[in-house]
Amino acid sequence: MPNLFIRRYLQNRIWIIYLTAVSALVLSLLLGISIGTVQVSIVDILKIISAGIFGGVLPEYVDPMHSNIVLSIRLPRVLLALVVGSSLAIAGASFQGLLRNPLADPFTLGMSSGASVGAVLTLFFSINLPLLGLFTLPVISILGSLLTVFLVLTFARKVDRTMKVETIILTGIIFSSFLGSVISLMIALSGEELRQIIGWLLGSVSMRGWDYIFIIFPFFIAGTLILMLNAKELNGMSFGEDQARHIGISVQKRKYMILIAGSILTGAAVAVSGTIGFVGLVIPHFIRRIIGYNHQHVLPLSVISGGAFLVVADLISRTVISPSELPIGVITALIGAPIFAYILLKKRGA
Repeated sequence: MPNLFIRRYLQNRIWIIYLTAVSALVLSLLLGISIGTVQVSIVDILKIISAGIFGGVLPEYVDPMHSNIVLSIRLPRVLLALVVGSSLAIAGASFQGLLRNPLADPFTLGMSSGASVGAVLTLFFSINLPLLGLFTLPVISILGSLLTVFLVLTFARKVDRTMKVETIILTGIIFSSFLGSVISLMIALSGEELRQIIGWLLGSVSMRGWDYIFIIFPFFIAGTLILMLNAKELNGMSFGEDQARHIGISVQKRKYMILIAGSILTGAAVAVSGTIGFVGLVIPHFIRRIIGYNHQHVLPLSVISGGAFLVVADLISRTVISPSELPIGVITALIGAPIFAYILLKKRGA
């Protein structure tokens, strides 16, 4: 009887957490669309979006300017922030589970820097591959992210054959620093591209239209599905590779699948929004503190919470010094850097 009571309590608790996370996401989306230089009421937002989706006629009292602001500017902006935040958060959660370390995320492993180099090269040389068109930027960013992961793992294996997690993370930080200097060199050599590159590097979802959502969405779906399908395997590998092999998990195959899926998500996110750090570090850390280490819940909750977090961060970035805007990467760094230091000190103490 006590076991049944505990099981029901845990099931109810999980559903309450999911409901809270989804509610926070919906609220953040509505506030992100509503608040700005021009305020739009939530009731008007719902009517405008409904009319846009179902082709209905707007009531006469709804200002056509508000409709244009919602559908053409704010809705694509908050949806892009949602997808980018979700991509970075689930990638970070999977890397932390794979490497069994709360400090692992696309930023510390060098993936973000590799994707940034690929994107900057695309912008610097105005690369536009005929067969890819709009997808040139994310594809080259993803390739940069994958190449960086391969180099980080190869270098870490040369340094330490046991491939300790600390060695991998330290190697990722070294590669991030090196790739950052490569980006600085390209900025120094650039002319007219300078403003575009610097604005992109600071991280932003401002002035992105529906095209950017079209660019990232296929990669987001593909990467997220791969990671979700490997949630049970991540649970097994979180106890160590030897234990995972004993229960029948193909460790090498799953490891590469997770790294490739994380690279796809990171590269696509960086391509459309620039370098936004610490989302993949902060969100999974808090999710695990709330719900534990079961990746069948950690991954979907990271998707929901990461999206909500970046939508709120974007809202802060464009309202805190209104009418000017701060880069969204500045807000996430101000929040994430102290938390990174806290996790590092706590791990060191342990």
